[in-house]
Amino acid sequence: MNAEDAGVARAVATQAESIGVAIDSIAARLRKGGRLIYLGAGTSGRLGVLDASECPPTFSTPPELVVGLIAGGPDALTRSIESVEDRPDAGAEDLKAVHLTTGDVVVGIATSGRTPYVLGGLRWARSAGVYTIGLSCNADAELASVADLQITPVVGPEVISGSTRLKAGTATKMVLNMLTTGVMVLLGKTYGNLMVDVGARNSKLATRARAIVERVTCLAPEEGERLLNRCGGEVKTAIVAHRRSISPAAARRLLAGVDGQLRAALADPLRRGEVP
Repeated sequence: MNAEDAGVARAVATQAESIGVAIDSIAARLRKGGRLIYLGAGTSGRLGVLDASECPPTFSTPPELVVGLIAGGPDALTRSIESVEDRPDAGAEDLKAVHLTTGDVVVGIATSGRTPYVLGGLRWARSAGVYTIGLSCNADAELASVADLQITPVVGPEVISGSTRLKAGTATKMVLNMLTTGVMVLLGKTYGNLMVDVGARNSKLATRARAIVERVTCLAPEEGERLLNRCGGEVKTAIVAHRRSISPAAARRLLAGVDGQLRAALADPLRRGEVP
């Protein structure tokens, strides 16, 4: 299995150009108030829901910005409800239920490239004028005919034939990671390689937030913690308030004026020891 898995990253690398186009397209729509919606069944659906659910704690995005839809609904996350994926109309129904608009992007995930639930959903979305992306692991997949853009990391036969939770599942997870991470970078959710929009929702994330503030401001731990507390736990606000010597409220206004882009809000040469 490990020898087979070694080829997954190479398969994903062949799709770098399409992934880049997808990232740009998604970010452009999210900037205008759109959403990223994943649509999948079985393992594909679970991976989409997983990626969507990790965006709020990592990037402090609202839960409705990146949405994961799985055939069979939430119950299908923990137990198999395979029959639902055979209904093309169910995919369209689930998209209608989240009030899909032309400003959104739908990524249909089907490693086989022929899951009826995903095909039906993408057909309906595309007919409604929504930008659609297909993610599959089979060349010449039917999914390509119903998507505006296709991402196809072909990983080859599985160690256990037909078990798409293996190499295909790994490739899917890698692509989804790239999509949301790339989009969030473009939306200003990072600074260098730092998660400056991290939501301090537990002790681990709170510790990470403090470490980021200390690293970028070069403050001592106690000073960094006091600054972060004064700024309501908002990492970017704390950094701007310190670097520009302004109040937290003024820092928030400054960030809002540059679409949350920390680098633009700082707009001055970096000091020694700070992230370039």
